Amino acid sequence: MAEISVQPDQWRECMEAVESEIGRVIVGQKDAVEQMLWCIFAGGHALLEGIPGLGKTMLVRTVAETLDLSFSRVQFTPDLMPSDITGTNVMAFGSRGETSISFQPGPLFSSIVLADEINRATPKTQSALLEAMQEQTVTIGNTTHQLPQPFFVLATQNPIENEGTYPLPEAQLDRFLLKIEVGYPSKDELKEIVRRTTGAAASSVSKRASAEQLLDIRRGVKEVLVSEDMLEYAVRLLMMTHPDQPEAPESVRKYVRYGSGPRGIQSIISTGKVRAVSKGRMHLSTGDIRAVALPALRHRLFLNFEGQAMGVTADQLIEDVLQAVEAQR
Repeated sequence: MAEISVQPDQWRECMEAVESEIGRVIVGQKDAVEQMLWCIFAGGHALLEGIPGLGKTMLVRTVAETLDLSFSRVQFTPDLMPSDITGTNVMAFGSRGETSISFQPGPLFSSIVLADEINRATPKTQSALLEAMQEQTVTIGNTTHQLPQPFFVLATQNPIENEGTYPLPEAQLDRFLLKIEVGYPSKDELKEIVRRTTGAAASSVSKRASAEQLLDIRRGVKEVLVSEDMLEYAVRLLMMTHPDQPEAPESVRKYVRYGSGPRGIQSIISTGKVRAVSKGRMHLSTGDIRAVALPALRHRLFLNFEGQAMGVTADQLIEDVLQAVEAQR
């Protein structure tokens, strides 16, 4: 393997340019944009949750254009079949009547795939997406096809309309590096949205990075130093999400059925490294870990019946865990 040239200043400037360019189209949503870029530069998939009309689809499309990556959008519905997203083998007839079978790629064969309202597809279709997310491949019959690199699934779901949906199984939720909450815009942001969307001038974005640069940064952030103290801090944070741990906060022991598994700490460290580079550092800090904890863990905590009945949220529990970890330092 070729030695990686460590260029943190160039990586940081590239990330800043991409984020700034996205801001020319997307009004507000600073946290969502920042977290999505952490996820992409870490090489993971993201689940965006928010009510309709908050710009989730536009955000994903804008990210693809800014990074100059191929983009496809799939509207997930109950009648969507696995072959509708993976592709299928088709029979072709030649001029002399000869036949041949060729593979017709589906929309998964793009660098950025927007899975819109992912929880409306049946488990069978969701399982086809699961292979692509985990293995970066698609299997049709006895043939396995490699997906393009880089490859990201950026999925959206609506938290308020559950009729006719198929909740994502825990195994699939765990494959998403981050779960990003897309919130309401502020008063000033609403005004700016109206100006941009109802005026004569249309907003557009320019390419600010390439696939090669993205892959270079992804390889480079792996070189970020994680000290033993930082690793211990992250491990304690993860362990405190488990209700059977005596150090866990009372709220976790009372309301959590299952805490985060190993992918939770992998997500914290990998996205924390990206955040460190975006701040001009080649070492992980507690600030990086605390900043990524909510999107990295909120979909990996499963409440018990009492927690659901009391309306407790995963974010509240993670904040309790962060406070408990900090108190132990």
